[in-house]
Amino acid sequence: MGPSRSLVVLLFLFLMLISFSSAYQGKKKKQYKPCKQMVLYFHDVLYNGQNAANATSAIVGAPQWGNLTILADKLHFGNVVVFDDPITLDNNFHSKPVGRAQGLYLYDSKSTFTAWLGFSFVLNTTDFQGTLNFMGADPIMVKTRDITVVSGTGDFFMHRGIATIMTDSYEGDVYFRLRVDIKLYECW
Repeated sequence: MGPSRSLVVLLFLFLMLISFSSAYQGKKKKQYKPCKQMVLYFHDVLYNGQNAANATSAIVGAPQWGNLTILADKLHFGNVVVFDDPITLDNNFHSKPVGRAQGLYLYDSKSTFTAWLGFSFVLNTTDFQGTLNFMGADPIMVKTRDITVVSGTGDFFMHRGIATIMTDSYEGDVYFRLRVDIKLYECW
């Protein structure tokens, strides 16, 4: 092996060593930080045949064995509920609303207490103008659940992120309050 050939091999090994060491930066997991974050509450009062003046939601679909004023058996399978609920900055039902939660939830399992949610927060205050759109599965018996923020309008144009929801309070099948911790990771 001549000196020029060994020099070429050494140079090749040196370049390979440099390229591998600079290409591998370790497995650093990127930490995402929200560009916008807020906590809101929405209050749902289900129509039960006697509370029309206060109701903010109603059963619009029920299984054949059910009816439209009482949720179906223990897991509510087959019920579809539409809502137009007040959104507040705190957990007081009588606080001034900052917007409305409008959409639907449907009970979609015969074996566990779960629902599927699809709704919008329509916000109209000096701090927030626009909508945020949510959807996802809600395993109701889990303390905190994540659903997707899929988009928005106005101040939330094209925003995306995660909303962590938690049942803050409930009274039988007629009333519940959700705490919604919204973390937006794509803000335009």
